[in-house]
Amino acid sequence: MPEGDTIFRTATTLRRWLVEREISAARTTAPVPIQLLVGDAVDAVDARAKHLLMRFSSGRVLHTHMQMSGAWHVYPGGARWRRPAWRARVVLEAGERVAVCFDAPVVELLAPGGEQLHPALAALGPDVLVEPLDLAAVLARAAQRSPETEIGELLLDQRVVGGIGNIYRSEALFLTGVHPRRRAADVDVGAVVSVAADLMRAAAGLSARPGPRGLSPVGPYVYRRAGRPCRRCGARIEAGRVGTQTRTAYWCPRCQPLGSRVPATPAGGGGG
Repeated sequence: MPEGDTIFRTATTLRRWLVEREISAARTTAPVPIQLLVGDAVDAVDARAKHLLMRFSSGRVLHTHMQMSGAWHVYPGGARWRRPAWRARVVLEAGERVAVCFDAPVVELLAPGGEQLHPALAALGPDVLVEPLDLAAVLARAAQRSPETEIGELLLDQRVVGGIGNIYRSEALFLTGVHPRRRAADVDVGAVVSVAADLMRAAAGLSARPGPRGLSPVGPYVYRRAGRPCRRCGARIEAGRVGTQTRTAYWCPRCQPLGSRVPATPAGGGGG
């Protein structure tokens, strides 16, 4: 699933090519009145956590959520698409550019003011890419969850903090030495979220600070490395489900022991 930094970069690309341009043609396979956008001009393209919002001069908002496989592409008119046309969910033509949204399961055209009434958008926690990150709000939302909630599940709850996905959940927990199955109530949630935010801002090109020594220069420390040796200690990386989440979590059993105390500061990571 695209994470917040990917959606941010997507919004940046769409903004570069579409803002202040008028939509000359529009089509979609979703049950939305996309033709209303013809003649409308793009005012802005924003990323809110994992949601992408294309705003128009009429006040309408095209809302897409990529979930596991969706992606926006922008092409010069007449250029060959990198995915087959039958996978296109939305096609917007604007001057010499064509913006195509492939495979997104969520495509909605919101009426003016509809964003504030949208159940998912209105419930989003603070966006992890927005500086300064509102950690007080994150912690307040985290405190509303059951004290038995595991930290690995909490980090993916977009109502607590928006934008973190499985990659940065796994890497931030590794860098802070926290096992994903530890109770969030026993963890310094603010420290873990801050590390995830640093990593994601660096990935999005928003910060030169890559977090606590950043990601390994040769690839992730734990994400999708089940059964392979930890880059720091050599132990075999483990994987499994956490809480009610269906996505697989990854961790090093030696660097992130389940019964360990949370380090006062994020652990540094060696490359290797």
